[in-house]
Amino acid sequence: MSESSVHTQAALRVAKLSTQSPTEFNLRPGAEELAAIAEELDLSGLRKLSFSGTVRADGPRDWRLDGQLGATVTQPCAVTLAPVTTRIDEAVTRRYLADPTPIEPDSEEAEMPEDDTAEPLRSVIDPGAVMIEALSLALPMHPRAPGVELGEAVHTEPGATPMRDEDTRPFAGLADLMAGKPTDNDDDNDR
Repeated sequence: MSESSVHTQAALRVAKLSTQSPTEFNLRPGAEELAAIAEELDLSGLRKLSFSGTVRADGPRDWRLDGQLGATVTQPCAVTLAPVTTRIDEAVTRRYLADPTPIEPDSEEAEMPEDDTAEPLRSVIDPGAVMIEALSLALPMHPRAPGVELGEAVHTEPGATPMRDEDTRPFAGLADLMAGKPTDNDDDNDR
């Protein structure tokens, strides 16, 4: 999770935030902003987008954003390209840390931190950027229209027995072996 260097109009300067009481935000983009966000996220449609919550001090130097994201999105079905409408309602939390644990870029293996809500504290906390990021993460990756199944593609050389997805699974023939049934591979031994 990383905040963009370009900030929205909802950006809040950390130096101006109250450490004593939470700062509330309530974002409801207009039609032009909705169209721009839909285009940025490659959506067919976007409506009823809202993001509201608070930014508050979290200890002496850290900050915390807690919000509720709501949106209705339309995407093309991954199989038929028919429009699929999805309602998204998600709680969103971001923690902005003054001294985050550094990730060593020279190490061969870098573990993902367990806390995916933590980010380095910068001079600005931008609820608008968090809204767009949270929406993009909440979108269905492969939306499907009701009743649509992906199906199975079967490819083979002429004259050969087609191999199905089930045949490639590691224990595909185990049930047949346990039942004493001949498998397709037994035919190869007869030649």
